[in-house]
Amino acid sequence: MTYRDAGVDIDAGNALVERIKPLVRRSFRPEVMGGLGGFGALFDLSGKYREPVLVSGTDGVGTKLKLAQQLGRHDTIGIDLVGMCVNDVLVQGAEPLFFLDYFATGKLDIDTAAAVVGGIAAGCEMAGCALIGGETAEMPDMYPPGEYDLAGFTVGAVEKSELLDGGKVAAGDVLVGVASSGPHSNGYSLIRRIYERAGSPADLEVGGIALADALMAPTALYVKPVLSLLRGELGPAIHAMAHVTGGGLTENIIRVVPEALSLSIDASAWPQPPVFEWLQREGNVAPAEMWRTFNCGIGFVLVVAADAVPALERALDAQALPHWRIGEVVASTAAPRVVISA
Repeated sequence: MTYRDAGVDIDAGNALVERIKPLVRRSFRPEVMGGLGGFGALFDLSGKYREPVLVSGTDGVGTKLKLAQQLGRHDTIGIDLVGMCVNDVLVQGAEPLFFLDYFATGKLDIDTAAAVVGGIAAGCEMAGCALIGGETAEMPDMYPPGEYDLAGFTVGAVEKSELLDGGKVAAGDVLVGVASSGPHSNGYSLIRRIYERAGSPADLEVGGIALADALMAPTALYVKPVLSLLRGELGPAIHAMAHVTGGGLTENIIRVVPEALSLSIDASAWPQPPVFEWLQREGNVAPAEMWRTFNCGIGFVLVVAADAVPALERALDAQALPHWRIGEVVASTAAPRVVISA
């Protein structure tokens, strides 16, 4: 017997590597040493930072994968994978340096895998980090035909003196929310349940686009515009940041708020995107459940000193990033909490 008889095709794996090499190289930064194929990936950090603090993050894309496989859309799910990781390390002020991916399937389909990894490479390029390595695992009997799983890992760096840990947050700071591109990669177990109960209406028009397009819109990558803010004159006025992922608005922003402070959010401050209106209506989802499950149109939040907000808004306008003043930090004698008013 051979390994191929057992269901693992080494030649297919090698063919995939050759297919993705040019896509991966486009994401490389000058600090990348060597190319693909080594046992370990090399990245030269010397000379770039005085007191570097490494910030790492790992994540997946949840059951959005199931919807991607159901719809046969494999080219953007990799952008979601990158976004979920790099947006997280960005919260602490870190620049994502490099990224590694894990792709696992029962039987390797080269076209599908190349589309997925191509999306990962594109996401890395958009975020300015290098796709420096990864693992493709073909595991017969572990996954049904046509299914695969994804995981990502990133390492970023920030000067120790510029690390954002929430310590500067004070009562009176303003929450500036930056628009999401859709549900990103959170809440899809509920989304899929609603979608299936509605009859899987992929072509239904929601806000001028097909529902399938709205649900599969890739996660917004905030790295380059936010890093430009942090490195400019407004940097000191940005006291904290939050990436709105699983747990929604009620459980993410509060993570960067110290004791004796809470958050007051005005839900009428921004328009809820049509895809969320459809999900809430079609699924009869309670408002509180929406807030703790979805980003509801706000993908990233900047906690900013009040006097710097006008300048920040002008900077966000210049980068064509939709944004709103969604609330403020308030003093509290109880444990930190979020109060959302309609």
